[in-house]
Amino acid sequence: MHLSTHTWMRPEPLEVTLKRAASLGYSSIELAGEPSRYNISETQALLKKYNLSCWATVTIMYGSRDLSAVDPTHRADTINYMKSVVDLAAGLGAKTTTVVPCTVGKLQPAASAPEEWGWVVQGVREVAQYALEKGVRIAIEPLNRFETYIITNTSQALKLIEEANVPNLGVAFDPFHLNIEEPDLIAALRKCGNKVYDVHLGENNRLSPGDGSLDWALFVQTLREIGYDGGLAHEAMPPIDRSSNGEFGLKQLEAEPWDVDEGTLQFLKDHASGVLRDDYYTAMVARTAETILPLIK
Repeated sequence: MHLSTHTWMRPEPLEVTLKRAASLGYSSIELAGEPSRYNISETQALLKKYNLSCWATVTIMYGSRDLSAVDPTHRADTINYMKSVVDLAAGLGAKTTTVVPCTVGKLQPAASAPEEWGWVVQGVREVAQYALEKGVRIAIEPLNRFETYIITNTSQALKLIEEANVPNLGVAFDPFHLNIEEPDLIAALRKCGNKVYDVHLGENNRLSPGDGSLDWALFVQTLREIGYDGGLAHEAMPPIDRSSNGEFGLKQLEAEPWDVDEGTLQFLKDHASGVLRDDYYTAMVARTAETILPLIK
């Protein structure tokens, strides 16, 4: 196992992310799924400069990106978007693309349950078959019930994998989401077994590992038991103090206006945040390394 980090939590030049990660003992990154932002050869050169690899890519599901959409055009566009995220992974030698099937924050179905489930299965199957040809695995990520209404636990993810029936399909296991939805987090991890293709790192409160109540030693031990040897990707996102005397909030966020495209900014705000300050975010990334690195050495 090795320590990785996502790039979506703080929009910044990729070199800033890589320099920080390398200085704190990280080995790889998991790139936010916006392929137009990354030139393959330039990204490869930056990764080489900081002695890092691209472990995975991940779909960023906002706007009309939704495999369960009623509009078939939106579903087709989402499949094409996901294929482009697979292409990004393949171009950078990444092993995995993590997929969230539906728009994050969509909490109500727009069609019948059988229809939406069928559309999701069909879309995931097409994306996975495409990825199989590229040598990339697809990891389905369950999110908690407050961020989605489809695929909120490992049983649902495994059912989707079974019905899509493509051999490169597995699970992205995020203990922040799954400690909300699973009766027993460790039992759920064992149930997934060798189908765990990606792991994200966030506490029960979505702070950095070590700043909550999860048993990370047991979690890592269980990953070893099931034979997981991939990346553990930092994905902490703090709540922002917006109370009338919440001076801490001023220390968490960059001053507005934020130089971020509208879609990315909305995605960040929907995760109870905004653009985190460099020093505050760096402290969170360092806290994850401090907690996890001794457990995986």
